[in-house]
Amino acid sequence: MGQRAALVTGASSGIGLAIAEMLGEEGFGLTVAARRADKLQAAADGLRDNGYDVQQVAGNLGDEDTIKAVAAQHAERFGRLDVLVNNAGVGFGELVGDLTTKKVDLQLNTNLRAIFLFYRECAPLLKVAGAEHANALVVNTSSISGKVGEAWLSVYSATKHGVVGFTQAMNKELAGDGIKSTALCPGFVDTPMTAFVKEHVPAETMITPRDIAESVRYLLKTSPGCVIPEIQFLQPGGGALPGIG
Repeated sequence: MGQRAALVTGASSGIGLAIAEMLGEEGFGLTVAARRADKLQAAADGLRDNGYDVQQVAGNLGDEDTIKAVAAQHAERFGRLDVLVNNAGVGFGELVGDLTTKKVDLQLNTNLRAIFLFYRECAPLLKVAGAEHANALVVNTSSISGKVGEAWLSVYSATKHGVVGFTQAMNKELAGDGIKSTALCPGFVDTPMTAFVKEHVPAETMITPRDIAESVRYLLKTSPGCVIPEIQFLQPGGGALPGIG
């Protein structure tokens, strides 16, 4: 067996970059994808500086053509896919009476629809890997909001509930193909995406991106007979967002 390969979306910072770094440490060839070309370039350069085999593909990961291009460029470069990490996501806080249709659509497309389409586009290579070693892995970043709906984050919560449900469905549908799926459900993680709550929840009390990445390292080590359908990450005391709702 040659070098294994992984595709990570939302990989320019935060959880996605931490997972990409861990996969590089584990010897995976990497395709990293994210929306902003400049941030992604910097992240990919950092990964290459560590000696990892990396290509980057920038684009709107809520867009079907971009998703097809990311999957195709990964296949062209590496010819195999052992791990798919669907991490790209967006979140907006709005009360239900004030919902902005554009923000609703952005969250639905990036957080949920994109995951469906990445599975579709990557299924052929994942099935080849699953047939080879019965341990192909798809990691889907959900949220603790995907377990308990939260006021003000209602649309985000709904999309993340969808990620958990789709992950469960994929474990049933793809079990015979040697493909395992796990939904990651963290509370507040110290990333740029949580900047909006750091006046209420101090960064130093948050979960770290490395905490999440290390959980994925564990998933890589599990035997083919062990499926971990989801992992929840909580702050001490729950880490609830105060004063909303």
